[in-house]
Amino acid sequence: MADDVSLLLVRELKAFDASSHGRPFSSLLVLKRLAAKTASNGNPFCSLELGDRTGSFTCTVFGDSPVFEILRNAGEGAVVRVEGKVEFYQGRFSPRLAKVVALAETELGAPGLLENLVEVAPEDHEGMWTEIQAFIDGIKHDALRMTVRTVFEEVGEAFRWTPAAVSMHHAYRHGLLEHTTHMARACHALLPLYPQVDPDLAMAGILLHDTGKTIEYEGTLATRRSRRGILQGHVVLGYQLARKAGIKAHLDPERLERLEHIILSHQGEPEWGAAVYAATPEAVFVSMIDNLDAKMGMVQRALRQAGEADEFSERLPGLSTTLLTRKIPAAASIPPPAPASEPPSA
Repeated sequence: MADDVSLLLVRELKAFDASSHGRPFSSLLVLKRLAAKTASNGNPFCSLELGDRTGSFTCTVFGDSPVFEILRNAGEGAVVRVEGKVEFYQGRFSPRLAKVVALAETELGAPGLLENLVEVAPEDHEGMWTEIQAFIDGIKHDALRMTVRTVFEEVGEAFRWTPAAVSMHHAYRHGLLEHTTHMARACHALLPLYPQVDPDLAMAGILLHDTGKTIEYEGTLATRRSRRGILQGHVVLGYQLARKAGIKAHLDPERLERLEHIILSHQGEPEWGAAVYAATPEAVFVSMIDNLDAKMGMVQRALRQAGEADEFSERLPGLSTTLLTRKIPAAASIPPPAPASEPPSA
């Protein structure tokens, strides 16, 4: 692969339209997801997700492709230089890959390389962490505040770096921090509307609801579920963290049970991963805010990644639809009325 070939970012690749069909390109990408499958005719193929800091795309590589074994051997998390041709499938960018070279470990230290590959939250992570600390300080109940602090001390720096998901929402570095910060902001704004919700318990539940993801997810360039993540899941892991911290902080049994219930029910539906349905005012409140921010996180990312000429995004599984990404035209300015003429003087 020639070194003088201009490497395109995912944002630039996805800006192509049907008129660019067959156009050659080269890119440096992370192999974020690789699923080996078998077609109905018995032939093997791989479903891939490739990405960089500007976004990601999916494509399919069949067993007779010259890059099939290279990609399968490289595995998730590998950094690869690819050559291919622009193609579309059902209206979305789905290129045909012609050549792949997996970078060696020694090549990953090149200046700026990893910064170009890792997608990060758009907001400053230091500022969001400062906000989280302020939200913790705002919990008035001493034992509840101590419970939250103890959990954050246990999960440590991982909370600041972990994605909030593998693919659905806030699935990038600092994503968990961003998701939790947005939820805490929404909680603070909405609490005055619902006096039946205990503010300290709701805020504590929001701050802790996804802390189990610091254990569930692992990986630097590609996020995957850990052994404990597969066997227990973040809902149970978060429940364990909160219970251990609550007992250590001498949180009264009533509040501890309600805090545990928020974590166990925050996914909303059992098919979405909830252990139980939300059955307290605080649990319903937190579950609804979680669902709101997860879906709006999908919207925000789709809008960030949309090209200038795009009218709709690719289909977003979490919304079960595509998203209208074209901006609302600016309202035409209406000139102010001309001042009334002065009456003639007598």
